[in-house]
Amino acid sequence: MDLAYIPSPSTGVIHLGPIPLRGYAFCIIIGVFVAVWLGNRRWIARGGKPGTVADIAVWAVPFGLVGGRLYHVITDYQLYFGEGRDWVDAFKIWEGGLGIWGAIALGAVGAWIGCRLRGIPLPAWADALAPGIALAQACGRWGNWFNQELYGRATDLPWAVEITAGPNRDAGTYHPTFLYESLWCIGVALLVIWADRRFTLGHGRAFALYVAAYCVGRGWIEYMRVDEAHHILGLRLNVWTSIVVFVLAVVYLVLSAKLRPGREAVVEPDRDAPGDKDGDKAAPAEADAGAAAADAQKPEAAESKAPVLTKSDPADAKAPVLTKDDPAKAEADAPEAGKR
Repeated sequence: MDLAYIPSPSTGVIHLGPIPLRGYAFCIIIGVFVAVWLGNRRWIARGGKPGTVADIAVWAVPFGLVGGRLYHVITDYQLYFGEGRDWVDAFKIWEGGLGIWGAIALGAVGAWIGCRLRGIPLPAWADALAPGIALAQACGRWGNWFNQELYGRATDLPWAVEITAGPNRDAGTYHPTFLYESLWCIGVALLVIWADRRFTLGHGRAFALYVAAYCVGRGWIEYMRVDEAHHILGLRLNVWTSIVVFVLAVVYLVLSAKLRPGREAVVEPDRDAPGDKDGDKAAPAEADAGAAAADAQKPEAAESKAPVLTKSDPADAKAPVLTKDDPAKAEADAPEAGKR
């Protein structure tokens, strides 16, 4: 008799009236919030602006969910397009089935679009988000616990997970590989944070370290799983994927450190500088006022207000100008009248 084990929930969904609340979805949502929260703090510490990580996540998260689902459906197509299967189930993401490889790949495409729109480098954004992604995976793996999936071989260890009888599974206690991967991802997040501070990682190297470290853990955890999967040369497909991606991440780390050492000096341009948005509208008015003030101080402006005298008519310049109402003019005109 097993005296200690991790019990599994009897159901992965709770109905709030007609609305189903699924544990799998909650774990993913919590993971997204954790990743954005930590990524925002790291982005600000690197010189970025608050809110930028969330703005780009609006692009990255939907792309990542689609990519993760596509990878799962393509690599496990027999679950949806085999004999007696319903292809509509391929769209039921709430029942589980997200491949991290596809999520990262297509999520990077969405992040690239968001970064292009904001005018910031994608590697810098990825470095800030790297440990948050690892923590998001740690949260998301508990969704597999709600669905009673992704467990390993049978065991009687005190931390074994209890699995009830169901389609394609037998009741018993098994290695909780979902728990192993969750704890590994927490360790990866701490490793990236430490290495980033110790070695001042930049230009995508913090993200590459996350990828390499995750692949190491995913390789041995994947080897323990007993769920149905494709095999190549005796190894599960995801084990081979982990090996290939690990090698690519290490190569990037080495080459990047040689070609672009250090960290980016500026990760986000100053979009509030003069000449931007409202500054453009205020600039012409300020320029006109400044020009008018400068003109008023020029010597030519003072001279233009003085009378203009010419050399060709000195008499006119010296003689006073008299009007008809002037008494002096009336006396001058009187003798002239007598002579006539």
